Amino acid sequence: MGNLGVGEIVLILLVLLLLFGAKRLPELAKGLGKSLREFKKATKDIQDEIEDTINTDKQIESSKSRLHENKKKSVDNEESKVGKTKE
Repeated sequence: MGNLGVGEIVLILLVLLLLFGAKRLPELAKGLGKSLREFKKATKDIQDEIEDTINTDKQIESSKSRLHENKKKSVDNEESKVGKTKE
């Protein structure tokens, strides 16, 4: 369904030529090219933003994990100090 052969492409070009004329076809192609470039740029920008968000989330989770580990070590150290003073 998505694959176009040479014959189909030629037929489409002929129909476009008949509908719009030889003078308008370069303008249409130029507009189509600009539209595709803008679409690709917008898609890339969105993809980059998503990747940045994912990386930020990973950094936040990593920071939370380190904070939790440090807090646990601090509590353990305090408990061992309290245990030593009771003995």
